[in-house]
Parts: sequence; C-alpha cells; structure tokens
Amino acid sequence: QVQLVESGGGLVQAGGSLRLSCAASGRTFRSYVMGWFRQAPGNEREFVAAISWSGGRTYYVDSVKGRFTISRDNDKNTVYLQMNSLKPEDTAVYYCGASTLLVVHENEYDYWGQGTQVTVSS
Repeated sequence: QVQLVESGGGLVQAGGSLRLSCAASGRTFRSYVMGWFRQAPGNEREFVAAISWSGGRTYYVDSVKGRFTISRDNDKNTVYLQMNSLKPEDTAVYYCGASTLLVVHENEYDYWGQGTQVTVSS
C-alpha cells in the first residue's frame, strides 16, 4: 500500500512557475514509476509526465515539453514537477500516481494522491 500526498499548487500569473511535490509513504517508493496527471474542468484526466524507478528516464506530453520537469528523490520518497512558463491552459487539478510499469496510461497506475489545484491567470 502506498499513500501519496501532493502539495505546492496555487494561483500564479501566466509566465510564472510552480513546483509541485508528491510525498509517498512506505519503504517501496523506488519500486514505482511515478507520474503526474491533470484534470481540467469538463475534461478527462490526462497524462503530463512520468519518471522511471531510478529517475533515468522521463516522459512528457508534448504540450509541456521544455516547460515542465519531473524529478524524484528516492531518499526522500518524493517526486516533483517543476512547472515554468505556465499558461492559462495548464489550469487543472494535478495528481501524482504510482505504477509498477513504465507507462503513461492512467489505468496502469495503482495509487493516486488527492490532487492539488493549479490555477494560471492570464
């Protein structure tokens, strides 16, 4: 069982930055691929970024490439999402998830956090 708790969301102007954190419980954090997903009002939850077990491989949706960076600290059981050059269309609830597979499909993620709201004003 893994419990995930996101933090770091908030209100920011377009062009600004935010850093999301997702803290995981338990001693098996490094056994999981970690991903970030987001859900805007009226939309389905979509993949944003994922990072492999050791952090050596990362994947991003095209719309955030060059602006967002996913990273992890296995000693702190935490995954991060650094978001720069934010746009109003980045507004959503951001969720972190844990999977045993290196995948981008949310159905393959076993554990989820409660989400943190990110609002980007124009």
